[in-house]
Amino acid sequence: MRLPALRRTRPAEPDPIAGPARADRRTKRLLGRLRPGDVAVIDHVDLDRVTADALVAREVAAVVNAKPSISGRYPNLGPEVLVRAGVPLVDDVGEEVFHKVRDGAVLRLDGDAVYLGEEVVARGARQDSDSVASAMEHAKDGLSVQLEAFAANTMEYLKRERQLLLDGVGVPDVVTRIAGRHAVIVVRGYDYESDLELLRPYLERFTPVLIGVDGGADALVEARFTPDMVIGDMDAVSDEVLRCGAEIVVRAHPDGRAPGLTRIQQLGLSAVTFPAAATSQDIALLLADDKGAELIVTVGAHATLAEFLDRGRGGMASTFLTRLRAGGKLVDAKAVARLFRHSPGTSSIATLVVTALAAMAATLSASTVGRSHVGTLAEQWDNLLVQAQRLLL
Repeated sequence: MRLPALRRTRPAEPDPIAGPARADRRTKRLLGRLRPGDVAVIDHVDLDRVTADALVAREVAAVVNAKPSISGRYPNLGPEVLVRAGVPLVDDVGEEVFHKVRDGAVLRLDGDAVYLGEEVVARGARQDSDSVASAMEHAKDGLSVQLEAFAANTMEYLKRERQLLLDGVGVPDVVTRIAGRHAVIVVRGYDYESDLELLRPYLERFTPVLIGVDGGADALVEARFTPDMVIGDMDAVSDEVLRCGAEIVVRAHPDGRAPGLTRIQQLGLSAVTFPAAATSQDIALLLADDKGAELIVTVGAHATLAEFLDRGRGGMASTFLTRLRAGGKLVDAKAVARLFRHSPGTSSIATLVVTALAAMAATLSASTVGRSHVGTLAEQWDNLLVQAQRLLL
């Protein structure tokens, strides 16, 4: 008996997606303008996880990337986040899309094509879970090259900023008292919302110095905390938060130029500058360490090798060296929350002791032998009080 030939079926084409376009070559700037249902048009090679998380949080209808979201240099995490969240991603469409698409124009994604009305204005690669997994597998081949580049950037940064790293030269004076206190540095990065919620009991009990790095200051306010300091380029923090009364430290270039200072002055606020080649989160760490923080807790900051490489820029070398300088006083938020959750507070211990003593007293008074012991203990307590009074006199 001859079996019928198997029919090869093509996977079903994804349904078309439409929405108003929001385009910007700077993804960080674009994120502030996005609304639910928008089609984000970006220019972001090797899309990182933090940016992808932000796009998902803003409930975009789709993402159109002029550049490859996975170039193959290293396994970056952003495309996987978008695909897992069900956000359509059309990749590597070319930079001409920025000349053809204006903000607010309705774009339609149909397969790998991007339509404006009935005109195809861009065409790229429509990513799905299989294509992302395959690209990530190939990207692992470039990992060794990136590690070598990371090491070279680290050494170069150490040469440029050795005085800052080793001796604290260039750290500005600040008004906020940090010495002897805990400091919590919040970056709008990996898992910052869940980490802040986990830290809530710790924050309410210890009242540490709260330092928001750019958008991290808004994250603190959103979590119903008031930042003591705002540090960064001032391009991702709202005017309302800048006016909350926190001390402001503007990151400046090594030559002293501080573009973010103009915005602060326009708002009628005062600030100090911190010239350094380091990233904003790193100068926050350096400042907290230099000013004598007893413990530095990071929220949303980079912690693992994958996260360092996922940012895909030489500036991550400063992050690595800054963590070496901070040493044993630097702790990740998840570790603090875990330890704090399992450590009973003083009031809990006091309540437990009082309850135990009350139970013992009730048990002793319930029996004849117990009552005699209680009487003996009472006499000893009276004698102890008399001796204490004599010593005080």
